[in-house]
Amino acid sequence: MDIKQLKFLIALDQTRHFGQAAALCHITQPTLSMRLRNLEDELDLVLVKRGQRFEGFTEAGERILAWARTLLAAHDGLQAEAASCRGQVVGSLRLGTVPLASFNPMHLLLPLREKYPELQFQLSSHSTEQIMDGLSRNQLDLGICYLDQVNANFFEVIELGTTTMGLLFDTQHFQFDTDSLRWEELGDIPLGLLSKGMHYRQSLDLSFRSRGLEPNAVLESDSTFQLVQAINTGVCCAIMPLGCGLEDLSEHMRIIPIADASIHSPVGLLLRRSEPRSAIAEQCFDEAKRLFQPA
Repeated sequence: MDIKQLKFLIALDQTRHFGQAAALCHITQPTLSMRLRNLEDELDLVLVKRGQRFEGFTEAGERILAWARTLLAAHDGLQAEAASCRGQVVGSLRLGTVPLASFNPMHLLLPLREKYPELQFQLSSHSTEQIMDGLSRNQLDLGICYLDQVNANFFEVIELGTTTMGLLFDTQHFQFDTDSLRWEELGDIPLGLLSKGMHYRQSLDLSFRSRGLEPNAVLESDSTFQLVQAINTGVCCAIMPLGCGLEDLSEHMRIIPIADASIHSPVGLLLRRSEPRSAIAEQCFDEAKRLFQPA
């Protein structure tokens, strides 16, 4: 068994397609298939369901896949640690972030990129619960999430501020002649909302219910990108965080603050306390302290 076989297995999980996984790994499809069969022979297990195309992983394959992710993360951490011993910061920072908050993750990534030009980034969107789990399992290096469920005994935390909200709309389809809006004025506006169960959506629903209001939800999605697409085409408006940068995506996008619209729980940057922690995670967390917790 070697580390490349584990990378091939993870690539297949990412793409769910033999040809695309081979292309991702810069090898031919027959080579990918052969190396995965070699891994199965060595473990004496069938890991992949095969037919005319990829049909998923067996139960054993799912369990081995979880170990493969852990081992690959440890391998990457070892490489980063060796680079750190040489005075370098190279490798990939795995950053998980909640989909909507007033903190724009680019405000962290840009200065990190300027200070560590050889550093790469893997940015993924998750719920707060998924981010804490990913950090605990060493599948993420740092996380940006809401702090109401975070146990500071397990995570180091940099508080990044409170999420305040406004109405995001496209001026080609909607016009509002005001500098701010009240919750009561949102009732008749067609809204696009994040899917139920997500922290941000739960806060919005609570804000409406506490005022005896019901949102006019014409679209629900777990994708911020799809909500922005809907806004751009005039399907709806959306209640979005102030300061997250979405209004800068188009010259026609505007956002109007909503009075008394904020999420009770602040947003923070998390680093798990338990070892092993990658050198990349620790150095980037220290740089974040310098950026967002100035003396």
